[in-house]
Amino acid sequence: MVGETAWAASASASSDPELACPIGPVVDIVFSRWTTPILWSLNTHGKQRFVELERRITAITPKVLTQRLRQLERDGLVVRTYHPEVPPRVEYEITDLGRSLAPIFAHLAEWASGNLGKVELARHDYDSRP
Repeated sequence: MVGETAWAASASASSDPELACPIGPVVDIVFSRWTTPILWSLNTHGKQRFVELERRITAITPKVLTQRLRQLERDGLVVRTYHPEVPPRVEYEITDLGRSLAPIFAHLAEWASGNLGKVELARHDYDSRP
């Protein structure tokens, strides 16, 4: 109930919808197209090399994976470790800040398992309208 109260208070705090929603910047950072699968993979499987992430997130292109990893590193959610070996080895790992998102992802996964079926039914009903 506290979350609902905070939500209502922030919504009425401003007439500008972007300023009224305190989670907007978080959504922009965390829930862009490939960020969630990358963070999920790093949180679930631990430290990984680029090719391991590519194998786990099969639909992402190398270019986009590189861009997202750089952005996540910039945002402090992922740390990149370069090992000057022959051949060079680079590993990516979720940071404590990134790991702090795990409870949010867990709540979203719980919501998804309980509600995505309802969303599909609603879509079907909507699309079936004359």
